[in-house]
Amino acid sequence: MPLQGSIRVPSDKSISHRAVLFSALAEGRSQLRDLLPSDDVLSSLAAVEQLGAVVERSQGANGIDAAITGFGGQPVRGQQLRLDCGNSGTTTRLLMGLVCGLGVDAVLFGDESLSSRPMGRVIEPLSAMGARIEAQGGTLPAHVLPAQAPLSAAHYDSPKASAQVKSAVLLAGLQAGGTTSVTEPAKSRDHTERLLPAFGVPVEVDGLTVSVTGPARLHAHDMSALGDPSSAAFLAVIAAVLEDSELTIESVALNPTRTGAFAVLKRMGADISYANEHLEGAEPVGDVHVVFGPQLKGTVVTPEEIPTLVDEVPVLAIAAAAAQGETVFQGAGELRVKESDRFAAVVEGLAAFGVRAWGEGDDLHIQGTGEPLYLLGDALADEDSLRLPTYHDHRLAMTWYLMGLATEAPVVLDDASCVSVSWPSFYSDIEGLM
Repeated sequence: MPLQGSIRVPSDKSISHRAVLFSALAEGRSQLRDLLPSDDVLSSLAAVEQLGAVVERSQGANGIDAAITGFGGQPVRGQQLRLDCGNSGTTTRLLMGLVCGLGVDAVLFGDESLSSRPMGRVIEPLSAMGARIEAQGGTLPAHVLPAQAPLSAAHYDSPKASAQVKSAVLLAGLQAGGTTSVTEPAKSRDHTERLLPAFGVPVEVDGLTVSVTGPARLHAHDMSALGDPSSAAFLAVIAAVLEDSELTIESVALNPTRTGAFAVLKRMGADISYANEHLEGAEPVGDVHVVFGPQLKGTVVTPEEIPTLVDEVPVLAIAAAAAQGETVFQGAGELRVKESDRFAAVVEGLAAFGVRAWGEGDDLHIQGTGEPLYLLGDALADEDSLRLPTYHDHRLAMTWYLMGLATEAPVVLDDASCVSVSWPSFYSDIEGLM
């Protein structure tokens, strides 16, 4: 069944997190509109309230509207805080950088999935600046203790392109004396460096190096969160492979560090175009138009592209399955340490549909069928149901639900509700486009 019509996808999670955390750190009252109403962003809102920010929430046109009166660099002290980060790696890693120089005694913890994710990649550079963070095995729970002296500015050469690591170090740098900089091997998401100047903090960008100078004070800023390009990519893929589909995805953030999935789909032959392009603050935004087109072709996704589409690899696997020829995601090892081992889960899930996929080191290979995906469903017609594990991972739940639509196979997910992490109304929104 084709998908047709227009939709405004939920707001971007990365921008929503940063808007909340920066507003809490600022002096004054920030009016935030259209924040993503997901479990992850709710974790950030709850955490900043515990730190001393005053949050007034209401229902907005496209999400949560929140007026946040920041604690202005003077959070709650004198008691140990327990900050529940839920399933949110962004909340956890950015909070570590935000609070480690503020004299806070806080324990950061999360659910079972988050507690298995690596935090050493943030703890190491923050500790080099003088932060005191105790985390057995480099995982949560993590105890952030008041630093024994003011943080020291530092330069950090990050071994991986990671917006979370970069943002955590820069946030710590706001509490340090002098210039703190991060150099990455490739360009990661740059929402932090685009947004900090709006809150009154100059940011210098020189190629792959980003710098801030502290100590710095943030001031309040009013803003709206834009449509999430990661969520939009899920719709773009399914529209590209479902015959007679035509979708317009409205008000999507078109930040170049986030549009890798669209670029890959275009390279594969998908009919994707942008319209109504303009700037909202420092972020480019526009409508994404997708039409079912001719046969997709396999492609090679390079390691330099992976940071721009790492969250979209699971759904791009659907396009790869429909394509003619082989698709390779090179240097995709980061998939192993997301909310689940997405690398292994994609291989396992595609195999359930009869699609060959395999790993060679950190390279993910998918052999396309070169045929309409509903033919895979015909081969599974005798199955009562195709039961697939989600590993409580929202991206996997969305991917296998959409693969079920494309193949017309009887898919049953073990935890369909986990989509609430990023897109609470996912299923009803898809049904509304049918």
